[in-house]
Amino acid sequence: MKQRIIKVHPADNVLVALTDLQAGEEVVYKNDKYKIVDLIPAKHKFAIADIPAGSEIIMYGVLVGKAQSHIPVGGLLSTGNVVHAANSFLTGSSHTDWHKPDVSKWQNQTFNGYHREDGSVGTANYWLVIPMVFCENRNIEVLQEALVKPLGYGRKKTYEIKAQQLINMIKAGGEIEEILYTEIDGDTARNTGDKLFPNVDGVKFLIHSGGCGGTRQDATTLCGLLAGYITHPNVAGATVLSLGCQNAEVKILLEEITKRSPAFNKPLCILDQQKTGKESDLIELAIRQTLAGLMQANTYTRKPAPLSKLTIGLECGGSDGFSGISANPAIGYTSDLLVALGGSVILAEFPELCGVEQNLIDRCLDKNKAERFAGLVSSYSQRAEEAGSGFYMNPSPGNIKDGLITDAIKSAGAAKKGGTSPVTDVLDYPEKVTKPGLNLLCTPGNDVESTTAEVGSGANVVLFTTGLGTPTGNPIVPVVKIATNTTLFNRMSDIIDINTGTIVEGDETIEQAGERILDYVIKVASGETEVSAVRHGQDDFIPWKRGVSL
Repeated sequence: MKQRIIKVHPADNVLVALTDLQAGEEVVYKNDKYKIVDLIPAKHKFAIADIPAGSEIIMYGVLVGKAQSHIPVGGLLSTGNVVHAANSFLTGSSHTDWHKPDVSKWQNQTFNGYHREDGSVGTANYWLVIPMVFCENRNIEVLQEALVKPLGYGRKKTYEIKAQQLINMIKAGGEIEEILYTEIDGDTARNTGDKLFPNVDGVKFLIHSGGCGGTRQDATTLCGLLAGYITHPNVAGATVLSLGCQNAEVKILLEEITKRSPAFNKPLCILDQQKTGKESDLIELAIRQTLAGLMQANTYTRKPAPLSKLTIGLECGGSDGFSGISANPAIGYTSDLLVALGGSVILAEFPELCGVEQNLIDRCLDKNKAERFAGLVSSYSQRAEEAGSGFYMNPSPGNIKDGLITDAIKSAGAAKKGGTSPVTDVLDYPEKVTKPGLNLLCTPGNDVESTTAEVGSGANVVLFTTGLGTPTGNPIVPVVKIATNTTLFNRMSDIIDINTGTIVEGDETIEQAGERILDYVIKVASGETEVSAVRHGQDDFIPWKRGVSL
């Protein structure tokens, strides 16, 4: 560890510990000496000046809390002496001047993607099988069992292999100690056979619990999300199963598809169980039409495309005290690079923007976008308050344990994912990204709900930072998992793709890491590198019901 403490912004009155600091020891930051009063665990913060009760705590240059009791120089910030606080925000001002990064290195670079008729480019090529309503989930599972392995998309179940070895030991008379401690072999999950359709990356089955029984708004929103997946550049076509009487009507789905793709012409098979009759007839027809669609999907091949055809979703989950220091600013720089190249990025998780609203409002290109963002945030926050769970309750126990003790501290670090470019558009869930540049999308902070939404809005790659570790993936889009610290990267190397702990250790700058991440994204988008979530078949899909979800 080359440095032990860091100051995130010149205006901050706290420092962040990069390693455990013991009570009584003295640390130095830019010639200023501080005597540590309490044990300061790595990732936590300590005061660099006396902070009286009621006084403001500044981090990332913004208000992130107020002292509930006096915090001395060198004293630990904790949930016992700090309470959430954030500045109010106003629309009207605009500061959209932007110093673009140098992108000459990538100016003429391309990635190899799947070109669709509407001009979009996919980073993968999938066929979807979707239920309109939860009543069809079992039929979706029947289709999955019928198609996946015969088509060559099955993966050997590593843990089934290991379990079978242990079961064989029990059958042979093995003792408990042998079962608990004997080393066993097992291959990493891999495809079980040759793919019948080599140009199709897979058939994905989206199970959900919606479509009926909720509000009509829930049904319409679900149709919009499903339409976002069907029209997604990573999707060649889809099979849709409808019961026939649900709130999420097929006609609504078709309207939402047309809204997103007026000239939609992908193969789309829609089957109504109540009209078809017998389940056996429904399943046989679905298999026949899905196979016919796959034959069409297989005609697509990868071809060069400009980097402006990339849309990156920005996500974080299992955040820690290093998230806003290493991984989030790094992908923020990646975002700026892509925006400068004409691409699009999506910053979502509105509950995790609490405290930095003014900065984002000031970056909106026009007043209408600023007012829409402010309105979406205010109404969302109000619904949360009415349900008894405001944005200030957003940090999870794991976040708090790792130093993110107020929502504003967590939010100020989370917002770094969006870089510094102007906000070109503000979208409400599940609207589609149509403009290059930085897009703000209203979603919950819940990892899977937000990732699901970003993909539904058009992200064809997702950058996902984590400090504590999470396996989250998506059925149709590669989710690149980025560790904020080297310890996590080494401990959970099977689900993490990139390490930015190098920034914390002083071996790499934020800009260097951001450039490295962009180079990695290009390889992933071209199909040259398979990310961990895809390799493990981590197909997480949770639609957001527009209730309160933080």
